[in-house]
Amino acid sequence: MYALGKHFLVDLRDCDAEVLGDLELVKDALIQAAREAAATIVDVSFHEFSPFGISGMVVIAESHLSIHTWPEYSYAAVDIFTCGDLIDPEKAAFYLIEKFGSKNPSVVEMKRGILSHNSGKLPHKFTESENTESLC
Repeated sequence: MYALGKHFLVDLRDCDAEVLGDLELVKDALIQAAREAAATIVDVSFHEFSPFGISGMVVIAESHLSIHTWPEYSYAAVDIFTCGDLIDPEKAAFYLIEKFGSKNPSVVEMKRGILSHNSGKLPHKFTESENTESLC
């Protein structure tokens, strides 16, 4: 069986609460995590809640990275969803575990879009000669 994508569900417990509450640090961490995975960044959007908490997303040509932080609980929930075989979402997950200082992380990988046949690998990473508007 062939899966169109990998979805990493990352629970980051016992993190550095100050980092989880800093909008710029959280935003920079997710952007750098996408780069660590060799993803192609398309768009970035983050929001800081009052009195605390941050939600954000880095849209990549290969899908997305998202985060929701609860600094009051030293916790963050991260999703890393990637299509194709040319990027490494595991590198992004382990970068974020280190960056947020999680002492008790959990990483669960799910296969998404499982096909009953393999019609050939789909790289979902475009060369310069290909149309970059077509995503996953």
